[in-house]
Amino acid sequence: MATHLDLEEQEQLDQLKHFWNTYGTLITWVVLLAAGAFVAWNGWQYFQRTKALQASALYDEVERSAQAGDTARIERALADMKDKFAGTAYAQQAGLLAARALYDKGNAEGSRGALAWVSEHAVDPGYQAVARLRLAGELLEAKQYDEALKALSGSVPKEFDALVADRKGDIYLTQGKRDEAKAEYLKALAAFEPGADYRRLVEIKLNAVGVDPKSVAPVAAGAASPAKTTP
Repeated sequence: MATHLDLEEQEQLDQLKHFWNTYGTLITWVVLLAAGAFVAWNGWQYFQRTKALQASALYDEVERSAQAGDTARIERALADMKDKFAGTAYAQQAGLLAARALYDKGNAEGSRGALAWVSEHAVDPGYQAVARLRLAGELLEAKQYDEALKALSGSVPKEFDALVADRKGDIYLTQGKRDEAKAEYLKALAAFEPGADYRRLVEIKLNAVGVDPKSVAPVAAGAASPAKTTP
C-alpha cells in the first residue's frame, strides 16, 4: 500500500514538474506584471495626492499675496504655479485670482497676461471662457478692439454663448459699428433665458442701437416673425 501511494505521489509530483516547466515562466511574468501594475497605480495615486497638496499650498500663497496687495509676490507665486502645476484646477483659479488682484492694483499688463495664460492653458472650458470674457473686457477698456475680439474667438461652452455675444456687441458698439453690435445683441437676447436678469441689460443695449426688444421677443423664443427697428 505504501509503495502504491509513493507511486501516486511521484506521478503527481512529475505532473506538477511538467506543468511548471511548461507554464512556470508565464505564471511568474503574469504575477510580476500584476504586482508591478499595483505598485505603479499606488505610486501614481500618491504622486497625484502630493501634487494636489503642493498646488493647494501654492494657491494659498497667491491668495494671501492678493489679500495683502503685494503684486510682486502675486506674480512670483503665479509663475511658480504655472511652472510646476499648470495642469491643475488650482493653477486656473490662481490665474483668475491673480488677474483680479493685479488689475485692482493698476497692473493692467500683468492682469491681461494672467488671463491670457488661463484662456490658453486651462484644462476646464468654463475657466477658459471666464478668462476670455474678462480679457476681452480689459482689452476693450484699453481700446485694443481687434485683440478683444480675438480673445473671444473659438468655441466656448454653450452656457457662455450669450455672454460672449453681449461682449462682442459692446466691442462693436464702442467702435461705432452699430449693425454688427445689433447682430450680436440679438444673438445674446436669443441665448439668454427669458427671466435672466442680464437679459434686461441686453434689452437696454438693443434700445440704444434702435431695436425694440419687445418686437424681437418672439424671435428669441423661436418664432419666425421679423424684428422691428424703432425710428
